Amino acid sequence: MAPRKDDAPSVRTFADHEVITPPHELRKAVAAGDAADDPVARAETALAQLSGEFADWMHSECERLEEARQHVSRAGFTKQTHAELFRVAHDIRGEAATFGFPAVADVADSLCRLLEHTPDMIRIPVALVDQHVHAVRAIARERDRPGSGSVARALTQRLREVTDEFLRSENSDRPDYLDSISAPPVAPAS
Repeated sequence: MAPRKDDAPSVRTFADHEVITPPHELRKAVAAGDAADDPVARAETALAQLSGEFADWMHSECERLEEARQHVSRAGFTKQTHAELFRVAHDIRGEAATFGFPAVADVADSLCRLLEHTPDMIRIPVALVDQHVHAVRAIARERDRPGSGSVARALTQRLREVTDEFLRSENSDRPDYLDSISAPPVAPAS
């Protein structure tokens, strides 16, 4: 079928149905691209230009996480404090690796697992939450120091072990659920 040049929709009628083809409005919105233009290269260049702001972003996220932790410490786990803490940990988990903080993402993932898979949020040990938040902040702060990678890996592994042990205990009456949350992470370790 030859490309249409008009902006009117076309209607083709058949014995038992009609096919309506709308106008191609998007063609007007898209500029013709240069064959040598590489959108991936442009994105990487833009990311490199922003990379100087990543440390500030991480500092801001750590402050949000600390505020959420303090709300839990003051008010205990409520729907609001639980949701707030989970949301911040989830944001960090999803964005930290992209912004050069992969070890922080791993600790935030462990905290998300703790918050998501504990059947009764009131039973979540606040001390374990504190340890996760302090680890996120320390790893973000110390990431450029020599040897910080190995310390971060050891700390992350231990937090994950303690979290998994707690989740196994809390979900012992739900073996099918326990199997699904005990599976190793799909993503390779950073």
